[in-house]
Amino acid sequence: MMVNQLKKNHHGLRIVFNVKPIFMKKISVVGSLVCVAAIIYSCSSPAYVEKDSSANLSNYKTYMWVDIKASENDASSRATAFADVSVHNSVNAELNKWGWQEVSDNPDVLVSYDVLVERNVETQSDPVYSQPYNRFYYNPYTRRWSTIYYPSQFLGYQQYQVPVREATVTISMMDADTDKRIWQGWTTERLNGGLSDLNVKKSVRNIFKESGNAAP
Repeated sequence: MMVNQLKKNHHGLRIVFNVKPIFMKKISVVGSLVCVAAIIYSCSSPAYVEKDSSANLSNYKTYMWVDIKASENDASSRATAFADVSVHNSVNAELNKWGWQEVSDNPDVLVSYDVLVERNVETQSDPVYSQPYNRFYYNPYTRRWSTIYYPSQFLGYQQYQVPVREATVTISMMDADTDKRIWQGWTTERLNGGLSDLNVKKSVRNIFKESGNAAP
């Protein structure tokens, strides 16, 4: 794209310069990236955190991961075991920011996670408009037929239901001595396909970001 600029010389003549606005293209690209980042950020699902008000998290220094089962006699493998590595790595990175250290024996805190994938139904709505149309009339003065255009009109909204899949990631922490739950955070993300590593990392990040004052 070329931009013409006019400039007068000392003789009063106007000279036309063709300028390539490269800097404008760079600004446009940067602006687009900022907008995309803002949209992605605004679309993050809400997260929730509950903390035992009587527990002082700053008193804890070490933690250990434990598996959860549906019951004491449940010997089946967990359906979400494939997410173990992703969840553990993401949570470990967040707990390291708290100054906590993962250990294999005699921990201060027991940490577990659960992923619940559910099928749900969401109600959506689309605006509905009437069809535009024409009407004809005869002008006796000009002896011609002419038309009158009637634009479409807003009629309301049409609601419909669509099936969706959602995954709720929950992180729980228990005092190793008392088995009392001292911290729990969860969030629900929409799944466009299967539960991916990106979904897990995003969920964990949202939970610990929401923790705010709940962190030591």
